[in-house]
Amino acid sequence: MVPPSSLRSRPPEGEPDALGAARRASGSVPPSSLRSRPPEGELDALGAARRASGSVPPSSLRSRPQRGFTLVEVLVALVIMSLLAMMAWQGVDGMLRARDISQQRLETTLRVNTALAQWQQDLAAIQSSAAVPDLRFDGAALQLTRRTPDGLQVVVWSLRSGRWLRWAGPSATTQRALQESWLGSQQLQGAEPSQLMVLDGVESWQVYFFRGNAWSNAQSSADAAQGGSGAPVGAALPNGVRLLLDFAPASGLSGTLTRDTVLGPQP
Repeated sequence: MVPPSSLRSRPPEGEPDALGAARRASGSVPPSSLRSRPPEGELDALGAARRASGSVPPSSLRSRPQRGFTLVEVLVALVIMSLLAMMAWQGVDGMLRARDISQQRLETTLRVNTALAQWQQDLAAIQSSAAVPDLRFDGAALQLTRRTPDGLQVVVWSLRSGRWLRWAGPSATTQRALQESWLGSQQLQGAEPSQLMVLDGVESWQVYFFRGNAWSNAQSSADAAQGGSGAPVGAALPNGVRLLLDFAPASGLSGTLTRDTVLGPQP
């Protein structure tokens, strides 16, 4: 049998709220239900004290989950870094190659300038002598007699196996010593320790003499008409000498180099 109290009808939804408000206004609400909420600062201090004393339930201390990188994100980052590193290496490699090529060309140019400077210096120091010819070119080698502080010296320029060589004999103070040096210069084989390679990568060369207001091949000029290849003893020197050097493709130089040298009057 259901007690009569349980059959008590429930007031409508709006009535409990109005009843509670009337009770609070009349002071009939229990004191426990009217307890005020402390300010926010006190709540924070109270929570910190509870956490320090260990009275806070473990569920309230549960940390928020931290999200990390996925495997796909790590792989994408590695691929991007690899591409950037490869592009950077290609740029550095290109700069190094350009620097090496420029350095090689600079060294080749310096060698050519040094060789031509020595060539012009030898021609400018030609000295006439009654013992041997002053200047002679036979197609393979150019022989000349030049003055030095210690006497006269025979110098030979020749081309062998793509190498432009220079040989300088000892300074001679007598005609006999000078003649022996001249004869020895005609027997050079190219492997003598005294021969110096001044330039490499030369395919061919040619020498021209300037006489009578015109350039002519040194092997077919007026010297040949006098009975020999090159100037005989006591012959007049040409007014100028033209040098033509043809370089091999692998030498770092291309084309034909031409250098004219004016011969001054003999002292």
